[in-house]
Amino acid sequence: MPPFAIVLLMISAGMHAWWNLILKQSPIKYLAMNWQVLLSGAAALLALFLVGLPPSVLWGFAVLSALLEAMYFFLLMYAYTDHDFSLIYPIARGAAPALVVLWAAFFLKEMPTIGGLLGIGLIIFGMGIIGWTNLGSVFTARPQLRGILLALGVALLISLYTIVDGMAVKAYPQSSLAYALSMFALMPFFTTPVVSYRFGIKTILQAWHVHPGRLLLGGVLGVVAYTTALFAYSFAPLNYSEAIREVSVVIGAFLGWRFLGETMGGIRLIGAAVIFLGIALIALFG
Repeated sequence: MPPFAIVLLMISAGMHAWWNLILKQSPIKYLAMNWQVLLSGAAALLALFLVGLPPSVLWGFAVLSALLEAMYFFLLMYAYTDHDFSLIYPIARGAAPALVVLWAAFFLKEMPTIGGLLGIGLIIFGMGIIGWTNLGSVFTARPQLRGILLALGVALLISLYTIVDGMAVKAYPQSSLAYALSMFALMPFFTTPVVSYRFGIKTILQAWHVHPGRLLLGGVLGVVAYTTALFAYSFAPLNYSEAIREVSVVIGAFLGWRFLGETMGGIRLIGAAVIFLGIALIALFG
């Protein structure tokens, strides 16, 4: 695994965690997320005038990726409506890298080494440790089969848009930036009509006036974080890259402890250590 790719993915994970912190601090999270999609789409559209469009062969990938990410957006919104964050988030983020390993082996012929596979397993296991305390209390409260299935559906969508994007940037690495910008520019066309229908234009505009600076920052972080990850995908194995990027779960737990007053006890620290051990194995043997 190229060390530069690991650095890029860690930076991407940090920005992704900050983006999620901004969303979590927003009073109406889904309106805030849609504003971030709108702002990142507008910024990407302007940047495309400077960068230029990707090759026409990648347009279909960009449309498919934007559609899958919009589906991910709405399924996640639906899952969080009736189910706990502590149930949905660990399962979704933990299962996605495992699915990417399968897709990468099938579509990209990326076969992990034994050390690399062990590293991926440790990362997934570490994320499970971080979410275990809350998950245990959720499972004992009431049956959560529907929530688990929704979380696995979210993980499936994450893995699908990741493999679509990975195939695109690996085929045309020199166009990874233009491809990422095109995907971000397309996203609002899938999300905004649905959100407008559900909440109304007036409510959406009111959400902007609450924290415009925070929404702008979230939009920038969203674009830069995923564009950085796509650049790493273009020259590093996708199966390892997606697993390493999920270190955002650890960073998010730290930010929640630092800025939101959430508990970060010894179990989460053990989970973080296991994840970083997995990353070290990938770096050395992947």
